[in-house]
Amino acid sequence: MLRAALLLLAVSATVFAAGEALPGDAADTLGGGRVTPTGLDELRARRGLTDPEWLRWLHTVGDLAGRDGGHSLLTGRPVYRVIGERLPATLILAGLSLACAAFGCLVGCLLTGRRALRRPHTGPSGVATALAAVPQPVVAAGLTALLTGGLALLPPVSLLPPGGNPLTEPRILILPVLTIALPTAAFATALLGGAVADALLAPHAVDARLRGVPPGRILRRHVAPALTVPALRVLAVAVSATTAGTALAESTFGYAGAGELLVTAVATRDTPVVHLLAVGSAVVVSGILLVADLVAGREDR
Repeated sequence: MLRAALLLLAVSATVFAAGEALPGDAADTLGGGRVTPTGLDELRARRGLTDPEWLRWLHTVGDLAGRDGGHSLLTGRPVYRVIGERLPATLILAGLSLACAAFGCLVGCLLTGRRALRRPHTGPSGVATALAAVPQPVVAAGLTALLTGGLALLPPVSLLPPGGNPLTEPRILILPVLTIALPTAAFATALLGGAVADALLAPHAVDARLRGVPPGRILRRHVAPALTVPALRVLAVAVSATTAGTALAESTFGYAGAGELLVTAVATRDTPVVHLLAVGSAVVVSGILLVADLVAGREDR
């Protein structure tokens, strides 16, 4: 728990420092190039931007425990409310993406295990690793060119308005979901495929197969228990990848979720919004890793 708390504190400080290192601030955005230097100084004073950086960081951290989570430097609205309007759309996108990635990983791991049984002395297939190495913008461009330009099956952009419900028109979810899910599934398969092959080639699994035990029972009794901890750790990585992927996918396809809000907040130097989104993502990933460590410790005992 102490390690997780220190990690979150480090993430908070790093995100805040990185935001402060960027050129300009929220006052420049609000001024829009039409405010005099004196007017900019007044804007900075009203937004608390003239305080020392360490003091503003402490205020930002302290605001997380408040009812509003602080206030946006641009609109003055409570940060929790600003993010809360966008969060449902992102949760839907992330949930569907993780579900599709999990299914793709399952298929990939089964194919890897089948290959290991046929050729036990060969190394793992590099297909999943190669697919995982493809940058997400390339995946987005390829899917758009194929499904929109070539086959004309899907709209090129989602154009979901802020606070909108994407489930009212599920077609707008397909491109963003595939853009996030395909690289995540390939990466998870590359990490878990070897563990699946090792579990299938373990002596007790080989003995069960020679005795005619059905494949489904072998998977449940001999493979699944060996994958619990690795799968939880891969899940934490997949969640972090999905969190980062939503920002790119939402910005690319005009999907107004929390990821697109993060990109906009960074561009406009809205530090409280950026800070809460980054720390919230770190909390989720740290929580999953903590569960994985607890499960691993229990199995070791």
